[in-house]
Amino acid sequence: MLKKILLVTFTAAVLACHAAPKTQPLVQGVSNIVPDEKQALVCKEIVGLIENYNYKKIKINDSISSLVLDKYIKDLDPYKYYFLASDIKEFEKFRYSLDDDFRNGDLSAPFYIFNVYLKRYNEFLTYAFTEIKAKQNYTQNETYVFDREKMPWTSSKSALDDLWRKRVKYELVNLKIAGTPEAKNVETLTKRYEALKSQSSKLNNQDVFQTIMDAFTETIDPHTNYFNPTNAQQFNEDMARSFEGIGARLQLENEVLKIAEVIPGGPAFKSKLLSAGDRIVAVAQGAGEFEDIIGWRIESSVAKIKGPKGTKVRLKIIPAGMEMSAKPVIIELVREKIVMEDQSAKKKVQTIQSNGKPYKIGIITVPAFYADFKAANAGDPNYKSTTRDVRLLIDTLKNRDKVDAIVMDLRANGGGSLVEAIDLTGLFINKGPVVQVKDLRNGVEVSEDNNPGVAWAGPFGVMVDRLSASASEIFAGAIQDYGRGIIMGTQTYGKGTVQSSIDMNKLVNPSIIQRLAALVGKTGGVIKTEKEGIQLGQINLTMAKFYRVTGSSTQHKGVMPDIEFPSLYPMDKIGEDTEPSALPWDEVKASNFTPVANLAAVKPGLIALHKQRMAKSLDYKIMEQDIAELNKSDKEVSVSLNEVKLKQERDSLEAKNLAKINSLRASRGLPAVKKGDKIKKEESFDFVQDESLRIMADFMQVTDPAAKGLVKNQTPLN
Repeated sequence: MLKKILLVTFTAAVLACHAAPKTQPLVQGVSNIVPDEKQALVCKEIVGLIENYNYKKIKINDSISSLVLDKYIKDLDPYKYYFLASDIKEFEKFRYSLDDDFRNGDLSAPFYIFNVYLKRYNEFLTYAFTEIKAKQNYTQNETYVFDREKMPWTSSKSALDDLWRKRVKYELVNLKIAGTPEAKNVETLTKRYEALKSQSSKLNNQDVFQTIMDAFTETIDPHTNYFNPTNAQQFNEDMARSFEGIGARLQLENEVLKIAEVIPGGPAFKSKLLSAGDRIVAVAQGAGEFEDIIGWRIESSVAKIKGPKGTKVRLKIIPAGMEMSAKPVIIELVREKIVMEDQSAKKKVQTIQSNGKPYKIGIITVPAFYADFKAANAGDPNYKSTTRDVRLLIDTLKNRDKVDAIVMDLRANGGGSLVEAIDLTGLFINKGPVVQVKDLRNGVEVSEDNNPGVAWAGPFGVMVDRLSASASEIFAGAIQDYGRGIIMGTQTYGKGTVQSSIDMNKLVNPSIIQRLAALVGKTGGVIKTEKEGIQLGQINLTMAKFYRVTGSSTQHKGVMPDIEFPSLYPMDKIGEDTEPSALPWDEVKASNFTPVANLAAVKPGLIALHKQRMAKSLDYKIMEQDIAELNKSDKEVSVSLNEVKLKQERDSLEAKNLAKINSLRASRGLPAVKKGDKIKKEESFDFVQDESLRIMADFMQVTDPAAKGLVKNQTPLN
């Protein structure tokens, strides 16, 4: 129904609004980037979507226009490296007109601002090439201010040049301190800036439009986001944890597309014709003509290589180790569906000794709440999802590994699918409410797990940190509210809003898109194939809020852990409560749920045991030192350009860090390392995870060990 309403609303809006955009001022000395008709259409629709369907029910007016202008300028130049005070003064004429412009699909003002930014950026690059070759004096007591966010805009070009000079000098002195010859440093930095210049020359109106829409939508709320067609595809692939292509990770190196990794199980892997380090110089579709892709933007090249499963792609390859002048090798691959297993849920088992008794604990790491909705809707019985993956892992941990407890690691899990958060909770509770959702009309809907039985009825814990957000908070909050397990870590992010993904193409009458395609063709644009059509992108629109089964919102406050650790992330800089446009915390009526257990009596004892260990823990002491040092360095805004002074500071810091590393290694019976040594992966130690497992061992000792289950009167899932 919502899509029908939207279709009628926005088809009418498109037909009604034909205000001609203002003439975009040209910026001298730069190839001016201009918007196209697609972007004008999308901009108008986004205004309508926000005003009619965003949870805030906000009117796009002069106040919003002013905020958007400030955010857009800050997004382009956060540390005031490029714009002059005179540029900012000129942009003031747009302060109260962007709302009307966006409503009419007029993007001339923000595109003009971007072109001014591009001019300043290119001026900086030109200046940098000259300054790199200039003779530097590293004995002067100069200071480079790298964080200029709170400083005034530079008033003159000469002052800006001086800032740029110090920036280049800082990069050179860093290279010099590393011990490489000055001639090599000049070469290294020249290549670095040539790469930056190449990247800036490839910027297109899609990049600019994305930046404009980011500033616009994030002014409304932090999680209403527009994705241009390329970014929309990437977002949906990340959510599905799969894509269709050859199965290789690609990167751009010196204008050439290089294979960074061949994904096991994919066409490239099975063919044995491609290896990491190979370079792709041309692409052909099936029996079609080859297109040379050297110098292309990486997303443009990737779009040519990806494609529907079952289709053929031919590649011209320069094998790793061979000169670019070598004759390319031509290979042919048939594209397949690639599942990104390394970005999916994984398990491992660790044994913890506590009071002379071993406890075998399974750890399931969940990086996101993902689901391949496209495959699910198509009826694929083996579609990819977090819950399906975790259920299989639990089955293995329970029946093969015979673990005593399970810990779910949701650290740095930014969320994802609401449905998956509900279904995953259902693996650990019998039946009942999981989350409440209040829509923009203030209606509250209770989402429940309706599947009887559990996949795991034993001792359970959840690890969270400041980056655990959204669906992670729903899951952790439900586990806590039901008394189903122990939550360990730091206060979570506090994202308690619900976004609906809307395909912009589905909001517009197909005849409008056909007319738009014809218009793009007349103005010199590239018309895609009939199958692809004109792509308008996707918007994730905030349309509701999450509430725990207790009625408390996760917005702003997040989930407070039962056992708390110091935060490795600055709480005053990361989190929903640091976002100026974030929705507030509030409550709704509690839902009708029956807790599994009351762990209130258990928690104080677990906290006491945790604190006893921490008082004696070298890892904990060093963690607190690291956090204090990070907070101190976070307040620094400048650095010395005097080589001797800078080197002394760096050497002192490196020596201090090395001493800490070796003291920790000694405590674990590992040999000391020297400066520059690489620490083996198997020697790395996750202190927070290790302590969380010890907390679980405590938990099992203070609960009934004979019962082996905390979820009473529940049957296993079949």
